[in-house]
Amino acid sequence: MALTAETESRLYRSLRVVSGAAAHLVALGFPAAVAVLARPGSSLFSWHPLLMALAFSFLMTEALLIFSPETSLLRSFSRKVRVWVHWALQLLALLCALLGLGIITYNKHLNGKGHFVTWHGLTGLLAVLYTSGQCAGGVLLLYPKLMKNWTLAKLKLYHATSGLVGYLLGCASLMLGMCSLWFTTTVTGASWYLAMLCPLITSLVIMNQVSNAYLYRKRSQH
Repeated sequence: MALTAETESRLYRSLRVVSGAAAHLVALGFPAAVAVLARPGSSLFSWHPLLMALAFSFLMTEALLIFSPETSLLRSFSRKVRVWVHWALQLLALLCALLGLGIITYNKHLNGKGHFVTWHGLTGLLAVLYTSGQCAGGVLLLYPKLMKNWTLAKLKLYHATSGLVGYLLGCASLMLGMCSLWFTTTVTGASWYLAMLCPLITSLVIMNQVSNAYLYRKRSQH
């Protein structure tokens, strides 16, 4: 029996609500698990995985989900409020990422190890630098008159698209970090695969959200 368009729409919306709720849980649960494993304060290095997990799993995910029409925790608030909360979360994410990068760089210096010699290190550095540029570019949305030849709608679209790239870089860095000796000796078996699923789940949810925003804009132009 074929589904009606209305039924399909409701089913799709329900799936988005469920996936969004899962993303919220994963965004919080993953850094919590990393905190248990790393035991922050036990060593200088122990702060690095926690700060990076907070930056790219919790803060950045929530900063993006805040614009989700189905699962935003601030759906009842005005867009202006959500924009400012998005900004605050993104700046906190950048701060955590910069601190995490600084700590691991100094820790490697103390131990006489090479800097950015692994795919994890290189991807992490690129993610932090990209996030810095993305936050700077977000200023254009607060002051769109600085870009006279660009419409606000186009600036929002490009900001969302470039933000997705930065988010995926951060998630890739987390996944490569889970391939490190420290993580693989601590987490093994099915637990390791479950941990790897966490950035994948949030990435898929965020990609779906951005693609829907793009499709909505395309429809509104016709």
